Amino acid sequence: MSLGTHIEWTDATWNPVRGCTKISPGCKHCYAAVFAERFRGVKNHPYGQGFDLRLVPDKLGEPFRWRTPKMVFVNSMSDLFQKDIPDSYIEAVANVMVKANWHTFQVLTKRSERMSKLLSTKLHVAASATNIWWGVSVEDKKYGLPRIGHLQQAPAKVRFLSVEPLLENLGKFNLDGIHWVIVGGESGAGARPLQREWVVSVRDQCAKARVPFFFKQWGGVRKKQAGRSLDGKTYDEFPKHGSRPILAADQRLIWADDIEKKYAELATAV
Repeated sequence: MSLGTHIEWTDATWNPVRGCTKISPGCKHCYAAVFAERFRGVKNHPYGQGFDLRLVPDKLGEPFRWRTPKMVFVNSMSDLFQKDIPDSYIEAVANVMVKANWHTFQVLTKRSERMSKLLSTKLHVAASATNIWWGVSVEDKKYGLPRIGHLQQAPAKVRFLSVEPLLENLGKFNLDGIHWVIVGGESGAGARPLQREWVVSVRDQCAKARVPFFFKQWGGVRKKQAGRSLDGKTYDEFPKHGSRPILAADQRLIWADDIEKKYAELATAV
């Protein structure tokens, strides 16, 4: 868990799942995989098994233990809707988000079809929660744009797009029912370039559709030097979100212990 995350559009990260597999061009230079694999074989390290998929039930109660409300990126080091994660475990994660409604949770996936199906069925209560934002990654036309349709079909109260890394001009696309769009370029070694006109196209479509637009970064090998200004402006727009009072500490800690004990036996590779 990180309360000092460097991700510009969130306050903290929460990882009740670790590890993932690559399924589209956006995954090519996955920062999470690069980070995790550095620790493969390190005894007692959280990523001692590298980026292999693992459930981490002793992290399920973490949001209940935080003392102040936060905006939380769920599974920055994984994807909640991978095929090998049991529905029951996804439901457990969703139940925590519903109960901890003083936080705002941001769930992002490339497995949009499974997410859409579950939001229409087993996760219908979480789908209607205004403190949970459901999002899909959109890196290109072939893989990314179809995910938007899957998200739009889901009965989610708040939907968002993470257009990062943006790998080509997406052209005109449908923003109906979308409440937020993040755009960013790839960073680090081997980063694929981001063209200004690709970003401007998305920004202008958001403006026309009145969808909040957040420009995260130009990216590149020296992303700090490249910055995040677009045409002389920093775009830090968010959807409207309210705040709720945080529950008393004693009740929160009981909930945290209860859910971690309930799913403790799942602390294994899947």
